[in-house]
Amino acid sequence: MPLFDKKPFSLLEPPKDLDSKEKVFQIRFTKEIFRDYEEYLKRLNLYRQRVWTCKISGKSNLTFEEALVSEHKAMEKAQNLPTELMAHVLRMTQYSTIGLHELVNKIYASLLEEVFEGIELHANKDGAVAPCKILKILDSGCTKMCEVGWIRQGKAVTNTSVIKAADLFYRRAPVSRNTLKIFIKDATSQSNPWVIHENLAKKFGISMDPPDSIMKKGRKRQEDGTIEDGRKRLKTDEEQAYVKYPIDDLLVRPNADDPALFKRPPLATDFRVPRCSVGDLLMVWDFCSSFGRALNLSPFPLTDLENAICHKESNVLLVEIHVAMFHLLMKDEGDYFTVVQNKKRKLKLSSVTWDEYLCDFLEMTKNEELSTNIATVKRVYYGVIDTDIKLKILRELVEEAIQTSAIREILSDRVDQKQVLNATKRENTRRDKQEQNLNTEIAMKKEENQTDAVQGGHEGVDELVRGKENDKSNISRSRTEGKRHLVRHLDTEIDKLSIRSSPLGKDRQYNRYWFFKCEGRLFVETADSREWGYYSTKEELDALMGSLNVKGIRERALKRQLEKFYNKISNALEKRSKDIANKMLLEEGVLRRSTRVRANPKDNPSMAFLKYVNKWKDN
Repeated sequence: MPLFDKKPFSLLEPPKDLDSKEKVFQIRFTKEIFRDYEEYLKRLNLYRQRVWTCKISGKSNLTFEEALVSEHKAMEKAQNLPTELMAHVLRMTQYSTIGLHELVNKIYASLLEEVFEGIELHANKDGAVAPCKILKILDSGCTKMCEVGWIRQGKAVTNTSVIKAADLFYRRAPVSRNTLKIFIKDATSQSNPWVIHENLAKKFGISMDPPDSIMKKGRKRQEDGTIEDGRKRLKTDEEQAYVKYPIDDLLVRPNADDPALFKRPPLATDFRVPRCSVGDLLMVWDFCSSFGRALNLSPFPLTDLENAICHKESNVLLVEIHVAMFHLLMKDEGDYFTVVQNKKRKLKLSSVTWDEYLCDFLEMTKNEELSTNIATVKRVYYGVIDTDIKLKILRELVEEAIQTSAIREILSDRVDQKQVLNATKRENTRRDKQEQNLNTEIAMKKEENQTDAVQGGHEGVDELVRGKENDKSNISRSRTEGKRHLVRHLDTEIDKLSIRSSPLGKDRQYNRYWFFKCEGRLFVETADSREWGYYSTKEELDALMGSLNVKGIRERALKRQLEKFYNKISNALEKRSKDIANKMLLEEGVLRRSTRVRANPKDNPSMAFLKYVNKWKDN
């Protein structure tokens, strides 16, 4: 977020009780919403002034939008840091106590002096300067030697030589100071001392334990009673009593008074698709489940899609999914429709011709990784394509489908309906609160005005009063139950209108947790999105919740979300467990029957996708 006069700046929260039909004004690049046109113009004029600073690069005298663009470009530069240099930069950064400017200069100087495997430099060859790449650093006593490969045009490595490391040099620095500065800021969670993110430390084998010098310094500060205001630093157990929680999870340190946390249960990873492709699998299934009516595609379980994708032959479920997507794209009359028209194809697909339309789509994407499979599809060998490629093709289809007018209209309608239901829920809550306050006032007045006559032997009056009280109590209870039913109904309807799934939250290591309403598993995605796992039992869910440390910002928020949806998630997990038990019994029955008679492969639950029938197909 850009800085205002070099100070942090916060965007405005959306107006409360916003009506879906209300006319509002929105700033394009911040998405802030205003009811008042004058306030909108005032804010817009502020963003147009050259008082903004790029938070990452430090460039000043920018408009707000220019500062946003600058931050985006700066982040792209940081990502261009050669992988071969990352470990060295991170090791020099970890627990360094010097300022950013001094740290950048120190690392920059060391990069010019050191050599690293995989880096391209220059050296003298046959009397001329030639580019080369370090293939291996050799240990040869006092003199550091390197095996290099000489680079020709096109980056091709030809013959190799062994030369002294001291004879290698850069024609230009391998990385700029500004890129180092951005990378260090992005890779660290605190700056005094510098501490890198735990996932990076784990990836590059860097210890997260602070060195003795840091710990001694912290203890000395405590003994001296000195506190550095406004600076984050490591704290001993005694100092943690003064910390205001929650704080960033990576800064949380164990304390003797902390309640015991559960051991986090291990994740199941028995996916049939590659673990790096699980995200694509979930994306495709979630889209088909959410927009089945628009696609004319009846629902199917996630396991059926996974088994169908891994099947080495074309099958009805995958054919129906592709056909539904192609029909949607053609109805939209966009780029794909133009391609199909130019090929003079019919606008009605069939299970026989669908592969021709798939080839057209692959040509349109201009994605080399995908288009290289066109020949395989044309030879009717779609089934033998690698599983991850099949999922990438489907992901491309989903991304195209999301842009169609039909899907956009559905999304817009659901947003409007959701806003109306939320407004109804808020109004109902407001009325309940008013009624509750009114009942409290009536009860207090009644208690004040109550006479001694009711208590002093007038039993008939006493019974009459009690009878009226019971009647009122029954009426109140009936109203309360009715209101609870209404709230549950509104929550159910709002849940139905959910546009797309989003993670419940993140844990200490930035792993994301996902729950899909039609799938009885809690999925976990690593911070780099390369690995997935899941929890599938109520016991695992309970253990996970017991392992979250609420002193950390991320794990506190995640635990609250898991508590909020606990009943829904635990019920889904238990239902899936029962379904799996029934499935195993069914498989045993098929196995026993197959020893007597030849069983139909489709009777095996793992091949259930072969029996898929699209009940919503538009004929």
